Amino acid sequence: MPKRLSARKIAVKICGLTEKRGLEAAIDAGAAYVGFVFSRRSPRFIDVEAARALARSVPRPVRKVGLFVEPSDAELKLVLDRVDLDMIQLHGQEDPERVAAVKSLFGLPVMKALGIAVARDVVGASAYERAADVILFDAKPPPSATRPGGNAIAFDWSLLRAYAGPLLWGLAGGLTSANVAAAMAASGAALLDVSSGVETRPGVKSPAKIRAFLAAVKAAKAG
Repeated sequence: MPKRLSARKIAVKICGLTEKRGLEAAIDAGAAYVGFVFSRRSPRFIDVEAARALARSVPRPVRKVGLFVEPSDAELKLVLDRVDLDMIQLHGQEDPERVAAVKSLFGLPVMKALGIAVARDVVGASAYERAADVILFDAKPPPSATRPGGNAIAFDWSLLRAYAGPLLWGLAGGLTSANVAAAMAASGAALLDVSSGVETRPGVKSPAKIRAFLAAVKAAKAG
């Protein structure tokens, strides 16, 4: 059976944080993960020193995740030497061997994001089950996209019902407070990852939208 947590254990990740007020709203509202984007192609890019300052204020057990797109070892080391992260998220075309190498070299758990458009994309997650710690299913970007995620695009969430792997897995792509309950019901995801859905504009988080998203998740769990 898929590793889906019980309703009481569904977790939320607020990704692409760049400012203190968004981070504080995520923590206060009950996010289990907070994400910092280190890909310069993203409007949510944060530099190392700014991320370091924000990460210092994150209490446990909230987990700090650094998002990278096909990084070199040197790029990872530059960030990890300065920012106290709990997890590495790889959001590019990294193959299972690269995921395993990053995990071994830096000694941190790895979340691997995979683009989904059709059922066979979900099946492809099995190749990462020995390398990653968490799988994140995101919408496959359109051909015109300049980045692999954060495009505010959803996919057919019911495709994830076919995934029967052993890892904790999550859902990203086009989530908002208005549709997250439907996404939870359709997919059975144990982790919900949101970025653009809680923004006023790309890269600027809305504390009100963050609170509304977490409240919608809690209401759906209670229901």
